[in-house]
Amino acid sequence: MSSDLTFITNEDGNTLLDRFNTLIKDTTLFDCLVGYFYSSGFYALEKALENTEKIRILIGISTNKTTYDLIQAASFEGHPTLLLSSKDLKNQYSGMVKEELDQSEDAFDVEKGIRTFIEWLRSGKLEIRVYPSEKIHAKLYIMTFKEGDRDRGRVITGSSNFSQAGLQDNLEFNVELKMRGDYEYARKKFDELWENSADVSESYVETIRTQTWLNDSITPYELYLKFLYEYLKEKINLDKQETGNEYIPEGFMDLQYQKDAVQDAKLKLEEYGGVFISDVVGLGKTYIATLLAQQLDGRTLVLAPPVLIDRENPGSWPNVFLDFGVRQADFESVGKLDHVLKRGTERYKNVIIDEAHRFRNEMTQSYESLYRICRGKRVILVTATPLNNSPNDILSQIKLFQNARKSTLPNPKVRNLQGYFNTLQKRLDGLDRQQDREEYMKVVRENAEDIRENVLQYLMVRRTRASITAYYSEDLKRQNLKFPEVEDPQPVYYHFDDHTDSVFLESIDLIVNQFKYSRYTPLLYLKEGTSHPEELAQKNMMKFMKIMLLKRLESSFFAFKMSISRFIEYYEVFIREVERGNVYISTTHTNVIFDLLEEDNMDKVAALVDDKKVYCLPSSSFTPAYLEDLKYDLTILKRLRTLWDTVEGDPKRAAFVEALSTDPRLKDQKCIIFTEAKETADYLTDALKERFGDCVLEYHGSSSESERIAIIENFDAKARRPKDDYRILVTTEVLSEGVNLHRSNVVINYDIPWNPTRMMQRVGRINRVDTKFEKIHIFNFFPAGPINKEIGLQEAAEAKIAAFIEMLGNDAPLLTDEEIKSHDLFTKLTSRKTITGEDEEEDLELGYLTFLREIRDSDPDLFKKIKYLPKKARAGRAAGGSGHSVVTFFRRGKLRKIFHTTTRGAEAVTGEVDFLRAAELLRAEASTKKHAIGPDFYSLLESNKAAFEDVFAIESTIAPARGSRGGEVKFTGILRAIQHSPAFTDEDEEYVGQVLRLIEDGALPKATIKKILTKIAYTLEPLPMLATIKSEISEEFFRPAFGPVDISGPKEVILSGYFTGGESA
Repeated sequence: MSSDLTFITNEDGNTLLDRFNTLIKDTTLFDCLVGYFYSSGFYALEKALENTEKIRILIGISTNKTTYDLIQAASFEGHPTLLLSSKDLKNQYSGMVKEELDQSEDAFDVEKGIRTFIEWLRSGKLEIRVYPSEKIHAKLYIMTFKEGDRDRGRVITGSSNFSQAGLQDNLEFNVELKMRGDYEYARKKFDELWENSADVSESYVETIRTQTWLNDSITPYELYLKFLYEYLKEKINLDKQETGNEYIPEGFMDLQYQKDAVQDAKLKLEEYGGVFISDVVGLGKTYIATLLAQQLDGRTLVLAPPVLIDRENPGSWPNVFLDFGVRQADFESVGKLDHVLKRGTERYKNVIIDEAHRFRNEMTQSYESLYRICRGKRVILVTATPLNNSPNDILSQIKLFQNARKSTLPNPKVRNLQGYFNTLQKRLDGLDRQQDREEYMKVVRENAEDIRENVLQYLMVRRTRASITAYYSEDLKRQNLKFPEVEDPQPVYYHFDDHTDSVFLESIDLIVNQFKYSRYTPLLYLKEGTSHPEELAQKNMMKFMKIMLLKRLESSFFAFKMSISRFIEYYEVFIREVERGNVYISTTHTNVIFDLLEEDNMDKVAALVDDKKVYCLPSSSFTPAYLEDLKYDLTILKRLRTLWDTVEGDPKRAAFVEALSTDPRLKDQKCIIFTEAKETADYLTDALKERFGDCVLEYHGSSSESERIAIIENFDAKARRPKDDYRILVTTEVLSEGVNLHRSNVVINYDIPWNPTRMMQRVGRINRVDTKFEKIHIFNFFPAGPINKEIGLQEAAEAKIAAFIEMLGNDAPLLTDEEIKSHDLFTKLTSRKTITGEDEEEDLELGYLTFLREIRDSDPDLFKKIKYLPKKARAGRAAGGSGHSVVTFFRRGKLRKIFHTTTRGAEAVTGEVDFLRAAELLRAEASTKKHAIGPDFYSLLESNKAAFEDVFAIESTIAPARGSRGGEVKFTGILRAIQHSPAFTDEDEEYVGQVLRLIEDGALPKATIKKILTKIAYTLEPLPMLATIKSEISEEFFRPAFGPVDISGPKEVILSGYFTGGESA
């Protein structure tokens, strides 16, 4: 028996779309009654419908699925049938169309189909209506054939919506009804519903035209503003947010740039658990952090250098917190972290770490203690120089609030921070700092940009004076605040005679190339050899001692002679003991040594190296070369002493005293003189007192409390009891951080400040927001060798600097603390931009933010229009040249990415661009003309979308941890071996599992792992091993890090800019 019913299920090539294409091409009338009509799928039937005279589409429910479900629930609860007004119908239908287009496929066929759809609506060939009741949820398609055709018409009904899924993709059940009676019944019911429905054709066209990505009226200027808005919208209104009713002390300038920084820092802190407050020196980071602490719940712990927690210091943390009414806080010196741990850290919710760059080396004991304190807290790192030597500097600080291998930063590329930074380091591996210098420096710059784009933009608040002056000028003017003008540092040259010059140059050669530093590297001479870590530590000690001698040589002849004399004494004593059969070695204070090296306290390093708390090995354990090299080194030292015994006078000191006596900027002014060597400070102080009397004050690490108070009273503009007993202050590096000396406007660097960052910190002592001076003066002393009329003074000074740097080769960064060429160093040391931190790229993001705020305040209509431009907005413009390109801004949760695809001949090249580059590409004026968007837009957009997809697959390409993970791998192996020991309880097994998870997350400091491995090296039994592990891994480590940032949800195309060659239309 045959059946007149045909089922259409989208299986085996039997799709509803195919059936429609067969039937519709012969129709005069096509009627469609559906719950949802997806016009983005219309292109699939467009060709078949070309000859159809009339198309009627009736939407059977009035809104999207969510509202439909609510209507159904209301009906179930006994409410009467809901009839919506014509206006409501049009509004809700408009919302449905907008939502559909937001989520539609980005394809030329979709756009072409919708444009045809609109054209047919306007011609009357097609109409759309919405039925005002929720009672209809049918899927019905009626085809009316031409007169005299096979029959009057056909009906298809079933489960399929008019969508890609319903027409082709989903498993559906639809039936084709061919009986004339079925057709006439369906047509009659459809006509009845049609008559009682509301026409939304105009609403559809208007919605497409104004509220979707097919809006052709968007100008390049509007798209540019939309990009800025979408990228910066979290920050736009921070300037309008009040910090609350917090107490502001009388006389405090309530500066907008500081309030903006507080709100920005709070956003970042709440999002990621930590924030760097890194405005350049002198902009009030202490005030910003204090204002932030006002707004945070819970108790705050402030860790700072001793001078910054001293209540006698007006600018210290206790005093600033007191001034601002922050009561829930404790203060501790960074040198007494163990005291904090003994008291317990449970009471604290927030930790502020001042001068946080001191904790760049995570192998130190102090870092491990700080890590324990910070674990599970909100961490605020206050530092003007978070990134100094290498990318890993910043990583160590981020680890204080983020898991190293499970970070919560938005970009999957940096989810494994340890791996990410390893990948950056790999870019440098194999490049020689000297031979490949240009390439090496290029990679260093690229790495810094990569870190800024993928890490620091989420974690750091940093502005320069130039940016603040440019973008907060009105507020500064209103508060009568003007930053002092920092003059270019003035080089002061001093000359040697020919003999002194030859002694100077020979000394450098002896220190760098001849002296073997065997006294400081005994383990390298052991007959049985030594471990790789110990070998590395000994070689590092040799390098540090070499740098110390070079710095002393440049600092002052006096300091160098004193150092050589001490070295000779040490060597003579040591050689005598070796000849007696004893070699004394100290490794018990290795961590302390590295702490001191981090603080650049070379005096204490030298003292500690020669401390008597050592262990003794027999001389027979060492190769004969050891005693030979010790005696050779002693010969070199005596050669150096002999050389300098022939040098009379000190041209550097003479030039210094002369400048202080005659230069009008120095004469009768308060002056701050910095030197790295205490012996140089003693030497200078004696000379200055001889010339200027008792107005000279010296300060160093061993100075008394009364001397420290005298500095505050005589040089701090906010001193409670100001005095004028002293005009000249000679100090070591101990005062380069944390104290204000702004009753002076002069800094003199007696030694070459090899690290420009350190010079910036020194000048920051006088370059303060509230200084009374209009100008800041800096003087740097440079050796220029013998007087030579053939070359200029600058060239001569550069040659001397080069003698230090070039001869050191790959060890030069130990001297300068960064990769830098000798002539670049001189340029940096004589540039005001280096001093103020303005040598960095201008904070253009702040400029764009200010620009948007001006539009918000002066043109609210334009601001509103930009805010409501549709998702996936686009605009075309001419860009010159022959190629085409597309810039696309993507977002997923907190993650933002921008990609740029350009055609180069037949090839399309895709690359990621940062915010600043994207803003530069999209920048337009209100007068910039539009250009039609070409069909190739979609292929270029597709390339950008593919690149965005790759972001989420990138974690698997992150470089595995390098050799530094050796300890972690070894410890992991031990833990897995003992985890299921028969002697363990189930709780013991769980504990070992927890430790393994800490390692997996990168949440256990390297110093802790190293210490544990050392202690269990000779332990064979699991129980004693576990006891040691438990004693070393305190409960703080098990606190969870800050919660993950949401990067779930849809991957969104926010907007695209299309660029084409030729002129704009």
